[in-house]
Amino acid sequence: MAEEKKKLTTASGIPYVEHENSMTAGPRGPILLQDFILHEKMAHFNRERIPERVVHAKGTGAYGTFTVTHDITAYTKAKIFNKIGKQTRMMARFSTVGGEKGSADAERDPRGFALKFYTEDGNWDLVGNNTPVFFIKDPKKFSDFIHTQKRDPRTNCKSPTMMWDFWSLNPESLHQVMTLMSNRGTPRSYRHMHGFGSHTFSFLNAANERFYVKFHFITQQGIENFTDAEAVEMKGKDPDHAQRDLVEAIDRKDFPRWTLKIQVMPEAEAKTYRWNPFDLTKVWPHADYPLIEVGVMELNEIPRNYFADVEQAAFAPAHVVDGIGYSPDKMLQGRLLSYPDAHRYRLGVNYEQLPVNRCPFAVNNYERDGAMRLDGNQGSAPNYFPNSFDNIVPDPAYKAPGQELDGLFADWYDRNAPGEDDHYTQPGNLFRLLTPEEKRDAIHNIVGAMSGISGPKKDEIINRQLCHFFRADIQLGMSIASGLGVKVDMPAHAK
Repeated sequence: MAEEKKKLTTASGIPYVEHENSMTAGPRGPILLQDFILHEKMAHFNRERIPERVVHAKGTGAYGTFTVTHDITAYTKAKIFNKIGKQTRMMARFSTVGGEKGSADAERDPRGFALKFYTEDGNWDLVGNNTPVFFIKDPKKFSDFIHTQKRDPRTNCKSPTMMWDFWSLNPESLHQVMTLMSNRGTPRSYRHMHGFGSHTFSFLNAANERFYVKFHFITQQGIENFTDAEAVEMKGKDPDHAQRDLVEAIDRKDFPRWTLKIQVMPEAEAKTYRWNPFDLTKVWPHADYPLIEVGVMELNEIPRNYFADVEQAAFAPAHVVDGIGYSPDKMLQGRLLSYPDAHRYRLGVNYEQLPVNRCPFAVNNYERDGAMRLDGNQGSAPNYFPNSFDNIVPDPAYKAPGQELDGLFADWYDRNAPGEDDHYTQPGNLFRLLTPEEKRDAIHNIVGAMSGISGPKKDEIINRQLCHFFRADIQLGMSIASGLGVKVDMPAHAK
C-alpha cells in the first residue's frame, strides 16, 4: 500500500502550492511584498543559527579606498563616480559560503565578495561573490539550497548526496556547478580572485535615463587557483591560510588591488535580449556588452580588532545610493528584505550604528530605541514626522522616476517557463572555453565530488546529473560517465 502523501503547509498549517516560484508582476517583473510564503521561508531561515552568520560565516576583511579613473557620468549620477580622481573610503569582507566559522579557507566553495562604500550620499553595499552567476534564480529556493551545503540532519556530516540530489533536480544550477567544479572553486587566496556584483542592478543618470548594469572587480594580482590536491593539502596544513595571506600582504604594504569594470545595457534592450538579463544563472556575454573601466579598489588597512570590524560588519544589497538602483532580478529582490532582517536578528535592530556600519556623514530619521542604541537616541528631538519643531525635510531631488512593470497581474510564474529554460548553452560554452588542462581538472573534480554520492538513490541521482552534463556538452558528459564507471553509448552525432 502506497504511503499517504502529506500536504505542504506553512508553519501555521495552511496548505500551499508555490514552494519554488515567487509571486511577481509578470514573468520577469519584480517580486511582490504580498508573497508571504517567500518572507516566511526567508525569515525562518535567517534565524536558524545563533549568532553565527547562517552563510558566509568564515571570512576576513580590510579597509581601503576606491578611486575613480574613468568617467561614467553618462550612465549614473551616483556621487561616488562623479569625478575622475575622486577617492572614497570603503571596507571589504571576503568569505567562504557554506562552511562554519571554524571551517577551512581552502574548501571547494564560492567566495563571498562584499563591499561597503562610505559615500556622502550614504553607505552603498555591493554584496556579491567571486562568480558572476549563482546556483538558483528564485529566492524561494535559497534556504533549501543552503541546507544541502550544510550538514545532514541525521549524520551531522556534510553530504555529497544532498548536494548532487539538489543540483540534479535543479538544472538551472549547472552553470554555477561548472564554475565551482573548475579550479576557480578553490582560489589560492582572496587576493587572487575576481569579484562580481553578480546581480543585475540599475543606473540612473542626471537626465533620469535608466541603464542596467553588472559590476566586475578584476584582480590586478592575477587569477591563481589551487588544484583539488593542493586545496586538500592546504586544508590540513593551514585552515586559515586565506585570512593569513591577506593580513600579511597588507602588513608588508603589498596592497591588493582590483579594477572595477561594468557592463551596461540600455533599458529598452532588456525586453528583447536573447537571455533574460535579470536571471542570476546567466551571464551577459562580453561580445554583446563589453567591459567598461571605472576605477580601482585598493585594500590597505587591516582592522585593529577582527570582531569589531569584520565579525560585526553587515552588508545588504538593499543599501544603494542615488544613481544606483535595483532591477527585476528575482534573487536580488528576495535579498532586499532578507539581508537587513538577518542583521537585525544577528546584531540587533541598531546594527547600523556600529562603527564599521555607521555612515560617516549626516543621518537624520525618526527611528528610536531598541537594543544597544549607541548614539544618544537623538536626545529630545521629535520622534515623529511631520512635526513643527525640527527642520528635517525630504529632498525631492532624490526622487527616482517610476519604472514600468512587466505584466498586468500577479502570479507565481514558473522560473523554468519557455524562454527561461535554457540551462545548458552557457555552461557548455564555459566548458568549451577551458584549456585542456582546465577541462581535465574540472572533470577530475566533478568525478571526485560525485563519487561521494551514496544511499539507495545513488544511481538515480548520478544518472539525472549526467543527463545535465550531456546536454551541456557531449564530451563533458562522456568523460564524467567514464570516470564514474557508468557505461553509456556515445550518441551517433557525437562520434
